[in-house]
This record gives sequence, C-alpha cells and structure tokens, in this order.
Amino acid sequence: MDINNLIKQMTLEEKAALCTGASAWSTTPVERLGIPEMIVSDGPHGVRRVPDIHSMANESLPATCFPTASCTASTWDVNLIRKMGEALAEECIALNVDILLGPGANMKRSPLGGRNFEYFSEDPFLAGEMAANFIDGVQSKGVGTSLKHYAANNQEFQRFSISAEVDERTLREIYLPAFEKAVKQAQPWTVMCSYNKVNGTFASEHRHLLTEILKNEWGFEGLVVSDWGAVRDRVAALKGGLDWEMPGPQERRVQAVVAAVRDGELDEALLDESVRRILRIVFKAKETSKGGTFDVDAHHELAHRIATEGMVLLKNNGLLPLKGQQHIAVIGRAAEQAHFQGGGSSHINPTKVAVPFKELQTQAEGAELTYVEGYPIDNSFRQDMIDQAVKLAQPADVAVLYIALPTFKESEGYDRTDLDLTEQQVALIKAVAKVQPKTVVILNNGASVAMSAWIDDVAAVLEGWMMGQAGGIAIADVLFGKVNPCGKLAETFPLKLSDTPAYLNWPGGAGEVHYGEGLFIGYRYYDAKEMPVLFPFGHGLSYTTFKYSNARASAKNFKDVDGLTVMVDITNTGEFAGKEIVQVYVHDQKSGLVRPQKELKGFTKVELQPGETKSVSVRLDFRAFAYYHPEYKQWITEDGDFDILIAASAADIRQSLTVTLESTLKLPCILDKESTVREWMTDPRGKAVFGPFYAQMETEARKMFGGGDERYGNEGTIGMDIMEMFNDMPLLSVLMFQQSALPMHPEDIVNGLLAQVHSMDNS
Repeated sequence: MDINNLIKQMTLEEKAALCTGASAWSTTPVERLGIPEMIVSDGPHGVRRVPDIHSMANESLPATCFPTASCTASTWDVNLIRKMGEALAEECIALNVDILLGPGANMKRSPLGGRNFEYFSEDPFLAGEMAANFIDGVQSKGVGTSLKHYAANNQEFQRFSISAEVDERTLREIYLPAFEKAVKQAQPWTVMCSYNKVNGTFASEHRHLLTEILKNEWGFEGLVVSDWGAVRDRVAALKGGLDWEMPGPQERRVQAVVAAVRDGELDEALLDESVRRILRIVFKAKETSKGGTFDVDAHHELAHRIATEGMVLLKNNGLLPLKGQQHIAVIGRAAEQAHFQGGGSSHINPTKVAVPFKELQTQAEGAELTYVEGYPIDNSFRQDMIDQAVKLAQPADVAVLYIALPTFKESEGYDRTDLDLTEQQVALIKAVAKVQPKTVVILNNGASVAMSAWIDDVAAVLEGWMMGQAGGIAIADVLFGKVNPCGKLAETFPLKLSDTPAYLNWPGGAGEVHYGEGLFIGYRYYDAKEMPVLFPFGHGLSYTTFKYSNARASAKNFKDVDGLTVMVDITNTGEFAGKEIVQVYVHDQKSGLVRPQKELKGFTKVELQPGETKSVSVRLDFRAFAYYHPEYKQWITEDGDFDILIAASAADIRQSLTVTLESTLKLPCILDKESTVREWMTDPRGKAVFGPFYAQMETEARKMFGGGDERYGNEGTIGMDIMEMFNDMPLLSVLMFQQSALPMHPEDIVNGLLAQVHSMDNS
C-alpha cells in the first residue's frame, strides 16, 4: 500500500476525520479510497469486545478472563506472559478486534492506587520486561497492542486533570523506563496517552513526551491514541504528537482541525504525519483475517497455569501443603463467589469461572468440607457471621479462609483510602485463628494489604491476587501440593500506610501532586530508610529450599558498552520439585549523583528437581550500570566499582560480586559560571585547567588558617575545613572573597578557565 499517495488523494476533511474516532471503538473509514475501519477493544487481561461499537455500556462478549497484572507480574515468567499475549490475540481475531488496549506499564507509586491491579510493579525493569513480552505475544499473531497509560498515571484522584509534578531524572529512571523498554524491544502498534497533566501540560498535548522522547528518541513507529476522553484541545494535541483521538464521533473536533489548517495555525504536514501513522496501522491490522473461534478450554487452562505461577506464598509455618486433614472448615464468601478481577474498563465477561469451594472439594480426596460465608458483600459488621465461622472452625482439622478485598474498596475510578481489609474480615480472621491455630488465609486483592493485626495468629498466608477465571483451581493446587508455589512479589507489602514512600505527597491537591519521594519508590525507599516491611519486593516462599553458590561474572573489569554476564549455581536442597526466581540487583559504590542503594537489573526463573543443580546466567547491559544525568541530558556511566547482588528477594541477598566498570562515554562539558569548586575538580577537563589553581588555594588556606592551633590537634585542620566549605561554593563566589589578591577580576579568571575547557572539548 502506497500510503503517501493515498494521503495526497485525501481531502483535508477526511484527514481530520481519520484522526478522530468514528465510534466508541473504531477509526473513521474512507470508503472511496478503500480505507477500512479499525476496531479496538479494552484489555489488558482479557478482550472486552462489546457487540455495538457505538456503545461503551453494553455487556461484552464472552472471553477468557486471565489474571490481572499484579498476578502475572508475580510469575516473573516472560515466556508465560508471552503465551498469554498469544492467547489474547487469538481471541481478538475470533471477536474481530484489531488492537487490544493494553498492557498497562505505569509504576505503583503508592499501594493506594485504585488501578494498581492493572499495573505490573513498583519496579520499572520488571514492568518493562513483562510489558515487552506481553506485546510480543499479542503482536506475533498479527493483532496490535496499546501500551498505556503514558505517562505518570499513578492515581485515580483527579485523574482527568491532576498535574504530576516530577523532575526529569525521576521521570527517566522510574516512570518512563518500562515504556521505553517496551517500545524499543517490542514496538507496540499504539501507545495510549494518560488523562493527567505532567508538569503542567496535559499528556495528550505533551510534545516533550509524545514527540521528542517517544517518537524521536525511542524511535516509536506506531500511532499515539488518547485515553478515552483525554483530549481537551484537539489542535494542541496534534501539535504535541497525539495522532488519534478517542472516542468518536467528534464532528466539532474535526472541524477545529480543518479550520486550524486553513487559518495557518496548524501545518498540514504535521497533520499528514499523524494520518500516515494511523494509515500504516490500519492497513497492518487488515493483514490479519478476522473471525472464527478460539479454544475456550485451552485458554481456561492457560489462565489456570498463570494464576498458579503468580500466587505468592507469603507465610507458612509448616501447615502447607495440606495432607491428611479429615475436616476442613472453609470460610469466606470468596470461596463461593470467586473474586478474580477488578472493577472498571477492564472488566471481562468470562467464558467460565472456577468456583474455589468446588475445586477444593474436587481435590480434597474424601475429606469433609464445610462452609460458611463469614462476611457480607457490603461494609456492614455482622457478629453472627463471625460466630458461625468460629463454631465451624473450632472442631475442624484446619480452617481455610478466603478473604477478598471488595470492589467498594478497590477499583478503577477511585483510590483506596487505606491498606486495610474490612473491619468484619479482620475480626473474622482474628476470631477464627484464636480457636483454630491451623488457619490458612487466602487473599484476593490487586495490591498490598495490611496484615499486622492478624498475621502472627495464622499459620499460613497465600496471596492469590485477582486471579482470573481459573484461579479457584490454582488455589486448590497450591493448598494440596499439586503445585509448588513459585510466585514472588512484584511490589513491597509495607507494615502500615504511613511507612509508604508517597505518604506525605498523596494524593495532592489544588490540581497538583508532587512526586516528592523522587527516585525512591518501593524497595528503593525502604532500603534508603533502612525501614522494616511486612514482605519485601521479590519475596515468595516455596515448599522446597534453594541454595545459591559459585557466583561469578564474565569479567572482573569491563567496559560499559560490553556489558556483563552474571552466573550462579542454584541447587534444590529440599524434597519437592520447584521453581526459583533469581534476582540480580546492582549497587554503585560511588556516583556523582545520589542513587538508590540497589536496583533490579536482571532476573531469571529456573525449575529444579530435588537435589538438582543448574547454572543460570543473567545479562547486564549498559543501562544496568547507568543513571540519567539531568545536566548532560542523557544516561551516563562512571568509572568505578559496582556490587552485583544475587538475591532471592530485595531483602535476601544470597551471593555478591564486585566488578569494575570503565566508562567509554565522552561527555560534553557542563561547567559554567555557577559551577562549584567540587564540580570543577570532578570534571576531568575542569580539573586539568583548574587543578593547579586549586592546589594553590589549598596551600594558601593552610597558611592562613593552619599554624598548629592546639584546639584542633594538628596543623592545617581549619584550613582543610575552609576548603571543604569552598568546595560546594561556586568558583566565582570563592574568587570574589579573594578579589583584592587576584591579578584580574574573578569573572575574567572564570571566563578564561571556561574558554580553556571548551577549547579542549573542541579539539
């Protein structure tokens, strides 16, 4: 298809219309030129295809409800999420969907975020790996994806208008890398902008984000689509880089674009670029024939497998796996009414649902199972229900509590106000555990919850997440040891809300939310504060044990461009076959700017039989050692030593290595009149021209303020203190204090030094 020729044949009105939706879920076709419509559908953990593309309210067609992102991320299994993507694509093809709106790659800045169940992690590396492989899976079948919500979409409070106030370095290191990795590695067909503003500009109009970074810097080849209703000014959005506005029809928007071109306000060449991007994707989508059916049972089984791999055994005092229990008391309405997905735009009409209680009965091998509801659907407190549960649990061999965080506490559209279960649920757990020490709590929720009030009283806790339509089978598999749990947390579970990084800056007000914690979200914050948590990032127990040994690297000294391969031997030292998730963190021993204590830069998942040993390897690239420098406006590395920390969780380092990096970067000089003495001495060119002058300053300081004053113990101490004070003052200011003793004006001296530095840059 000659798209450029097609654009030449289109009228201005047709171009403007193409850049706006024709319905709630489709592009505008141009029949006279053979330009078809393209249909999109909500995702990301299932295909929410409504029969009427002009409606946003219809019940969707049946589709597989896979586990939500908080569960899939806890698998740490890129191959498995790729298979999920392939299955989703097969359902898109059967349901006549060209693009699935997902995955969500935003960071979990606070556990209160109402949409956290749709997002992968608090860590950008893990989120980026999961997003890229999801996209690869879907697009391998000829169906597109929409990476969302770009960018800094981390809360529901005032989500249509709030301005996320975040510095460039924090954006680059925390809130953009997952998008960057997904774009560069997988090239999603579309990227969806978020509702919110970023530093005062709507994401839909944000040229720095949409054009300069996404399209120009990262090389994004697809189209940028708005979140539904995110565009305020269509012309400004086109100028910013927003190609396609949804939903439609929006005749007023179309006419605004036409008028802007005719009035000279909008360059038609810019409009043509958006048209070109849209047409490329429209015709790409039509290369895949739609229709047919999908294998409902096979996809249900895949959803079962993902849920099993994503469940995290948080605590186990030897009770699990269950074996030999003759009477199991099953308590909690989530056992009969499976809680497996979140509320909002991602809500799927499942093809079928595994009922947890029935799945327990299937696997219980003749044991007696009894059931009571335990807690109501609403937020009322019912002591009678607790009393019934206690009566059931006390004579049983074990009590299994299914506790689901209700939708009125967690959903798209609003943020959580606390980390707590309902009052009834907490009272229920405490009451049952008091009479039955062999109590297992199974949680169904999308993000971390507080447990301090009851966790010491129960024998085991299984995090089941929003587990998808087959999650009921997965829970039974884990409880009875049919499957050894292997999921690990993709987010930190804090002890209490006030411990969380964004606590003092959440959710903002007066139209702004300040990301005051900067780089330090999730485990980065808890590391820096040396703060205890309930369960650390990367935590997850198994029915077996693993030994880490023989850690090694491909080189002790290496260049940043060459990267590094880290290897370690993992041995299954227990009695069960199992899978271990090996995490690799990097610690920079010394850097020019503050860095987190450690950051996840690689991981792998290994399956081992009892007694088996395997050697695993993890590749670390340039970015594993780099940080974004806002003055250089690029990612930089620095010469020096790095600790490679090989871990079972962020708080469980099993092996470590120290390696030495040689930076190959030739950075431009950023010294200016306001640069401090320390900055002059840190920059190699600055040190070369200023070093002799600095040595003279140091000698004079010793003479003036040293002299063996007995109050300070040794000669020159005061002089050294003065130099330390001078180090963090602008060189120009330091020279101003000594102006009378200088041969020329301080400004002339600094200008001369800068000229020498820049001449070295140009030589």
